[in-house]
Amino acid sequence: MQWKALALALLVERGFGQGMFPMMRFSCSQLVVDRLDPLVTPGSIPSPHLHQIVGGNSFNASMDPATHDLPSSSTCTSCTFSEDFSNYWTAVLFFKARNGTYKRVPQFASEGLRADGGITVYYIPAADGRSNVTAFKPGFRMLVGDAAATAPGSARKVCHRCMPKTGDNSNINCGAPDSQALPAGQCAGGIRSVITFPTCWDGVNTDSPDHMSHVAYPEGSNGNDVGAAGNCPASHPVKIPQVMLEVMWDTRPFNDKSIWPEDGSQPFVWSTNDKDGYSQHGDYVFGWEGDSLQRAMDARCNGAVCNALKTQSSEAAMKCTKPRVVEEDIDGWTTSIPGQTM
Repeated sequence: MQWKALALALLVERGFGQGMFPMMRFSCSQLVVDRLDPLVTPGSIPSPHLHQIVGGNSFNASMDPATHDLPSSSTCTSCTFSEDFSNYWTAVLFFKARNGTYKRVPQFASEGLRADGGITVYYIPAADGRSNVTAFKPGFRMLVGDAAATAPGSARKVCHRCMPKTGDNSNINCGAPDSQALPAGQCAGGIRSVITFPTCWDGVNTDSPDHMSHVAYPEGSNGNDVGAAGNCPASHPVKIPQVMLEVMWDTRPFNDKSIWPEDGSQPFVWSTNDKDGYSQHGDYVFGWEGDSLQRAMDARCNGAVCNALKTQSSEAAMKCTKPRVVEEDIDGWTTSIPGQTM
């Protein structure tokens, strides 16, 4: 499997030896594409920009952690592991044609997985393969990236890669040739987004006003760090699993220079109205049932097979969808991106 080669490449790069690097890797099919954001603009219908959402079907505009319990409120999940009712969401990519119209870019499943678009989710325990990590607590949520970013640097753990026609066996955690900017040219294998969450927690707060301050990256970490590598700062001493999102955007149908801008500039735009790429972001609301995630981390589960967890078929996961709350055209050619003034 190509993804196992990726894991090994990460191990060698970070100096963790030649053994197999344990990481849960599984698909979460598309739950809904909607203009809702219960973290940044809770209760707002519609939210300022469009998101693509996966996970438990109790997702809604509010999701007050004091009253909303994802496992008990959801009746299904679009993820492989049927005990994972968490929600994960990112911005949506659009193509802007030469004539000024827009078309939403669909997603496709990562290598070796079956899904209806959506997101490939990784959970990575301690990178040394020995240290324990503490699973998230009920009500835990966090955010990586900045939907308002207009320059590089604000989200070093959010990156893009122009994928070749066949598999790419180099690292998957924002190392070269990944870039915070969207690729400039046509990509034979589509565009991949990777969003990597912090691995250190303050041990007290399950959220913070900016949805970031209660978590931190390890000291000295950089774009190539993976897992819970490195020492956590004293302010955030608890090691937590690393959550990483991988989204494959199917830009291949748009690889026609006759519809690209006449000046040859790249034509893709995030749903935040960002043509550079810096505003891609990822949101996470924890919703694993009971102690299931802790069991999986303790068992060092690897890939999409884990004896410590319950799984469901890809067909069952793909059936877990929900209707959009905000009715607007997100599938046809449009003169503007939903929520954006051009």
